[in-house]
Amino acid sequence: MFQTFDSPTRPDQGPPRLEALRAQMAAENLDGFLVPRADVHRGEYVAPRDERLSWLTGFTGSAGFAAVLTDQAGVFVDGRYTVQVKAQVDTTAFTPVAWPETKLADWLAERLHANARVGFDPWLHTVAEIEELREALEPKGIGLIDIDNLIDRVWPDQPAPPAAPITAHSAGLAGRDHRDKRQEVARTLGEARQKVAVLTLPDSIAWLFNIRGGDIAHTPVPHGFALVFDSGRAELFVTPGKADGVLEHLGDEVAVQPAEGFAPALSQVEGPVRVDRRSAPVEVLRLLEEAEVEVAFGEDPCLRPKAIKTEAELAGTTEAHLRDGAAMCEFLAWLDERADALSDPSERLTEIDVVTALEGFRRETNMLRDISFDTIAGSGPNGAIVHYRVTEETDRALRRGELLLVDSGGQYPDGTTDITRTVAIGQPGAEHRACFTRVLRGMIAISRTRFPKGLAGRDLDPLARAPLWLAGQDYNHGTGHGVGTFLGVHEGPQALSRRNEVPLEPGMILSNEPGYYREGAFGIRIENLIVVEPASELAGADPREMYAFRTLTWVPIDRRLINAAMLSAEECDWLNDYHAAVAERIGPRLSESAAAWLAEATRPI
Repeated sequence: MFQTFDSPTRPDQGPPRLEALRAQMAAENLDGFLVPRADVHRGEYVAPRDERLSWLTGFTGSAGFAAVLTDQAGVFVDGRYTVQVKAQVDTTAFTPVAWPETKLADWLAERLHANARVGFDPWLHTVAEIEELREALEPKGIGLIDIDNLIDRVWPDQPAPPAAPITAHSAGLAGRDHRDKRQEVARTLGEARQKVAVLTLPDSIAWLFNIRGGDIAHTPVPHGFALVFDSGRAELFVTPGKADGVLEHLGDEVAVQPAEGFAPALSQVEGPVRVDRRSAPVEVLRLLEEAEVEVAFGEDPCLRPKAIKTEAELAGTTEAHLRDGAAMCEFLAWLDERADALSDPSERLTEIDVVTALEGFRRETNMLRDISFDTIAGSGPNGAIVHYRVTEETDRALRRGELLLVDSGGQYPDGTTDITRTVAIGQPGAEHRACFTRVLRGMIAISRTRFPKGLAGRDLDPLARAPLWLAGQDYNHGTGHGVGTFLGVHEGPQALSRRNEVPLEPGMILSNEPGYYREGAFGIRIENLIVVEPASELAGADPREMYAFRTLTWVPIDRRLINAAMLSAEECDWLNDYHAAVAERIGPRLSESAAAWLAEATRPI
């Protein structure tokens, strides 16, 4: 399950596949068909079988969708992928569309006539998505038609569904046993006077039952569905045989059923049934309504308790970050040595070499279960592709005078890591240093901030952008996402984002990763993971509850890229204190050569 460097769909494969899809649309009398990057479980990541968007278009980003009409096709992507999509799709067949700036409903309404029919797979779209789309399109006379997936009809070598065995995740690492968690969900249902909750998200199911799986690359979750009742009893629906090794762990109060039994079970439950309209597929709602089961919309009851880590989870991820920090420092020491050798024209170091070496240092911990996502190693202009993934075709040699952006992480039994460091290969230019220092100032601002209870990510996000804004610069992604513990490297509901309104609470882990990207030239991002905790008391402070962030990531920030004259005294103090802590915590874990490198890398500025 570690990283491979295979290429996605070639751009020239898009037109014939598009033609095959349109033939199916014509057979069903459809004027359009929607192709999301999604599976029936509506998690962020999908198995190879469900990479329909990539198969059709060539676009491999982790978010996006296509709207295929009879005469044109739009590929909708957010600001993280504006560069990547143009490189991966045939733009004579597919038109990149900036999303969410351009709404799908508006795009369809401008191009379709009244009485047009747009097909969609009801297992691959959430209740909220289709409700919003239908509300916007019905006044235009455009109908949404649920149908089986047309891509599956024309994908001849579509991979089989994943069927990795489910394993137990110890209560010692989780900090709670799964019966306690089920009882918490039961109390939530009881307070809302609901009888049962429908769970479709793989990470919610993994968290609730203290189980892990391998159905998704780099994210240790099993595919399945679950029903949790107000008594605390539960039913888990998975492919037969997958759960054989955890039956004793699950116990008598969790009935394991075949996955195909989920749809029939929905027609037999007693309502009200809790359904999360933001994550549950439309088909779940249709099945319940068809059986005349009362539905009560509400948030997935696992989301918030999963986000607030237990003391055991925080202790585990703290240790995982120290272990991972040591691996990162060994890697950065190796990288500096190799980069210095590039002054010799006979020496060559590529992005794939970087990815392979970094994974090797993590493997040497003997605790790595997987990387937490495909490592991003973008040199020079590739660094400006926010979620760049190197392949054999795009592999680029590192060159002196350029920047290298490395965004990576590991999955360990006790924690999930995610760290980005941008490093200079040779001597950086003045513009490199100025942009890097603005990004660093934003990262420091988040790290140092104190904020009142009740504030959300949208309230803090501007702190990271302010130094860039003053220079007329910005970045087209959120400042941070939630992170799990031996679960998803991207985890809601919390985030540092201008669109996120979830109040931050102690125990929530987030990334802190402002950046700056200049298309065709370079990319910069600096990322640490942080955890919300009660702020320390201050003399003379108001009697109000305040929170702060504790840093989890301990790896040096490239001093060669810092223009110290641009930092305030407080920012310099923070950086020097951080580097002193890195030296103290990580130094004893390193080889002799890496320890010597670390001593130099953490010198005060």
